[in-house]
Amino acid sequence: MSPMTKLLVFLLVLTCALEAQTPAAQVSETARQAYLYAYPLVLMEFTRAKDFPANDFAHLHVFPDEHSRRVVRPNADTLYSSAWLDLSREPVLLHVPDTKGRYYLMQLMDAWTETISVPGKRTTGTEEGWFAIVGPGWKGTLPARATRIDCPTNMAWLLGRTQTNTASDYAAVRAVQKGYTLMPLSLYPDGPRKTRTLPNVSLREPGLTPPQVVARLSPDEFFSKFAELLVKDPPHAADGPMVEKLNALGVRAGQPFEAQKLGPEGAKAFDQGVKSAAAILDQSVHRRGTPGPTGWSGGTQNVGRYGTNYAMRAVVARIGLGANPPEDAVYLACGQDASGAPLTGDKAYVLHFDKSQLPVVRAFWSVTMYDEDGYFIANPINRFAIGDRDDLKYNQDGSLDLYIQRESPGKEKERNWLPGPAGAFNLSLGCIGQARRFWAADGRRRR
Repeated sequence: MSPMTKLLVFLLVLTCALEAQTPAAQVSETARQAYLYAYPLVLMEFTRAKDFPANDFAHLHVFPDEHSRRVVRPNADTLYSSAWLDLSREPVLLHVPDTKGRYYLMQLMDAWTETISVPGKRTTGTEEGWFAIVGPGWKGTLPARATRIDCPTNMAWLLGRTQTNTASDYAAVRAVQKGYTLMPLSLYPDGPRKTRTLPNVSLREPGLTPPQVVARLSPDEFFSKFAELLVKDPPHAADGPMVEKLNALGVRAGQPFEAQKLGPEGAKAFDQGVKSAAAILDQSVHRRGTPGPTGWSGGTQNVGRYGTNYAMRAVVARIGLGANPPEDAVYLACGQDASGAPLTGDKAYVLHFDKSQLPVVRAFWSVTMYDEDGYFIANPINRFAIGDRDDLKYNQDGSLDLYIQRESPGKEKERNWLPGPAGAFNLSLGCIGQARRFWAADGRRRR
């Protein structure tokens, strides 16, 4: 049997299996798909609700610490500059200063978490620049000096990152942040050339995290909020088949959703499908893909640009909202040691790099530690990440050993120490400014 014949037989069997589903099973499966599809849009809304008003930058002037719950899996390599844009009335202009060679990027995401554009050192250089971010359907004339960026939704998230070489670099980075400017087109060229004075973002926020808020929504609340958001942030052009499935369930833009309209059995099946999808997202927090022979996973997925891979988009939103595309950052994850046992604070570990296997980067690399929920862990030296900008001690042959353990490895090794907790933890190796072609999915560097 030829490969094509086998494929046709498989598709025929799959089609028959789907047709054999009971109506309740079909509702449950569609609800599961719908929840994963809708999750990033809803999560973005509840993340946005915790921030400053639209079209203003909010800067982090220090690294996040163990109290920060604003974003899952934050970094301790760059200082963030975050802005939520409202493009419904007119374009918003972004001005960036000359960073004099310092690595930075301005990741622009639409309301669905799709990365639209990334002005920064890799793409546009580090000289002064202007960019015009334009919402759907707008027509008009832009300043000649501004590079146009079209966004398919009226809400957008601009997440800037500026390289910060340990806490001693804070003052220099803050000076760069003052040059990041946003203004509506109607204020150009007389708008402010410097960011307005805003209070520094609080890192110690009480209450639930955005993922926890979304997880507590009932199916009716979740999809009613989703339907409300669809009015101003429409689906992508390729989402037509999914939109048809949503309409069949009664999920329509601008209309409240009531599962009971599906009937008692339908409502029960719908709830089961939602719970199944929510369980997938909960489990994703503790899973990092299939580990390769080194125990690490990841590195080659198309993070940031998902197309119709809605499940992947939802999982990335849950475990790392705002993750960079692979051309800007490659992330590898590890939750187990060489024997396959989970990483835990009652053991001492050594992360070894041969000289020829040190990360190849265009900006910097670091290893960051997180708890099981994806946040920083308190430790005696307030070190949440370690990397090539630290004062590391290399071995005589040029190799590198990092000591990952709860207790100090001794004064001679503390320069290479990443403190661990008492319980379980996981690691992320971030290679920033790195092209994905350098890394294979099993975590080994490609020659």
